[in-house]
Amino acid sequence: MSRINTPAADTAIGATAEVFAQIKKAAGSVPNTYAAIGALNPAALKAMLQADAVLTAGTLARQDIETIKLAVSAASGCDYCEAAHSLLGKMAGLKPDVLKQIRKGETTGDARRDALLQFVLKLVKGSGTVSDADFAAIKQVGYTDAQLVDISLAIAAITFTNVFNRINDTTLDFPAVERV
Repeated sequence: MSRINTPAADTAIGATAEVFAQIKKAAGSVPNTYAAIGALNPAALKAMLQADAVLTAGTLARQDIETIKLAVSAASGCDYCEAAHSLLGKMAGLKPDVLKQIRKGETTGDARRDALLQFVLKLVKGSGTVSDADFAAIKQVGYTDAQLVDISLAIAAITFTNVFNRINDTTLDFPAVERV
């Protein structure tokens, strides 16, 4: 159960109600994490949604974005974001076995995705530090300098929700990830 008391999304007023209406129009409902963030700070929720809009319009494929968000969420232990991005990854066309491999930080058989996964995990687990060899490896599989900006933004955006969900212990409203 969430630690932070969050009013029902349909009771929101003002700026929060406006943001929630946009989310409902796009997604059909307001996920629990958005409801909690928006109820407490609608500007923070807007900033988060803006970052996601920038990513969607940016240089990375949807599968790349979901690979990043899922890998970071699994590495940080955020069950909420792991569940959400497993579902979103599936919707982006990632196969169930690939999603499982990403969550475990294992190779997927796709050299480009595996290079992205290892690069992201090195950034997240290594306090944002990568070696010249790590940089060369991500460039060698074709990621551009502009995509490195988007990779950084994806990591920053998901880190925000990971941290908030860990603080809040946000109640899961996505299918739970099966642990095997």
